Amino acid sequence: MPKRTLQGVVVSDKQDKTIVVRVDRRFTHPIYKKTIRRSKNYHAHDENNQFKAGDVVRIEESKPLSKLKRWTVVQAETKTA
Repeated sequence: MPKRTLQGVVVSDKQDKTIVVRVDRRFTHPIYKKTIRRSKNYHAHDENNQFKAGDVVRIEESKPLSKLKRWTVVQAETKTA
């Protein structure tokens, strides 16, 4: 089974070799048919501490690296205007 990848925004880089990434998702409510936005935070491994808050990154599933870290950073996304 392929590893899942998600795209999100770095919200915290205060920890050593760890970033917190906020991933937003949009879906339609099953009854009201309105579009709802939900977000979730993921702790991801950043080996070189190269990503800062506000960066758009792509993260990938990995084996458990610590109590909370289950993701690693694959690459930084380029922002398009």
